[in-house]
Amino acid sequence: MTERFQALLDWLHRLPQLRESDFSMPEPASSDASFRRYFRIENRKLDSEPASYIIMDAPVAHEDCRPFIRISGQLEGMGLKVPRVLAQDLDQGFLLLSDLGNQTYLSVLQNRDESQADRLYRQALTSLVRMQTQGREMARDLPSYDQTLLVNEMNLFSDWLLDEHLCTSMNKLQRAAWKETQSVLMNSALQQPQTYVHRDYHSRNLMVSDGDQPGILDFQDAVHGALSYDAVSLLRDCYIAWPQEQVEEWQRAYFLELCQQGLASKEEWNAFRRAMDLMGIQRHLKASGIFARLFHRDGKNGYLDDIPQTVRYIVEVGRHYPELSELVRFLEERVLPHELLKQPANVA
Repeated sequence: MTERFQALLDWLHRLPQLRESDFSMPEPASSDASFRRYFRIENRKLDSEPASYIIMDAPVAHEDCRPFIRISGQLEGMGLKVPRVLAQDLDQGFLLLSDLGNQTYLSVLQNRDESQADRLYRQALTSLVRMQTQGREMARDLPSYDQTLLVNEMNLFSDWLLDEHLCTSMNKLQRAAWKETQSVLMNSALQQPQTYVHRDYHSRNLMVSDGDQPGILDFQDAVHGALSYDAVSLLRDCYIAWPQEQVEEWQRAYFLELCQQGLASKEEWNAFRRAMDLMGIQRHLKASGIFARLFHRDGKNGYLDDIPQTVRYIVEVGRHYPELSELVRFLEERVLPHELLKQPANVA
């Protein structure tokens, strides 16, 4: 038992919420791409109501719990289903949270039940529209998804996937084209309506729950940014892919909900599709770089198999936009053929 785990146990034993119960030893509840760890504890008393909690262990040298606490309160105030913070120790980086269960969207969607998938995606999109509508003003107090952040994220692709993971560098002409591509994607994101952005709204961070909306996790990095970011994170998920016709059906349903809420107008459909496509490419450039960084810097290899699908999204969508032709050509000639990326597609 590590010193930190013992400190966690000591903290739990002092909590009034747990004092009258007989709870199990904390067991790992989920994996995380950050330094955070999550544990679940359950009540072992047979004569008590079933109860379980989630403990977040966020070492203060690497993580700050305060954004999680603040965003949790905001989202709950919007009527969304999120973990409630029941106890906290900011000096040690411990939080006691309500438990939203252990069924992620991804675990259910992998069954490929089309009717169930349609229900879950529509619920997630409706919850997203609620967050964007009700959170539009308070989002102004969040960090801005500005030019610097957008470009720094895209640089993760060149720095970590190309240079570090594939040992593939760009020549002078390719690097000039890369800068132009970054400018196109950045400008498109900044020109969109700016609203509340979860920033990791996808199948691993959404929980299947009772009722008509998902449980929402991993929201602490929320920003004030582009309207389409979360929707494309969900519909072109790095962890599971769907036929283009199905994605377009969900995309149109989302767009119509935005129109009903006054966040878009029907004559903007073509412009909206383009903005969402370009936003997805920006995100997938970032994600592919992060997956490589998690392996090389943090020793986490569980995301490497997600890189091929993420890069394929960029190629498939980018083919429709002449201004992205150089990026698509580079990926087709220098990245996708690479031995490290020859993985099967995860498409129904």
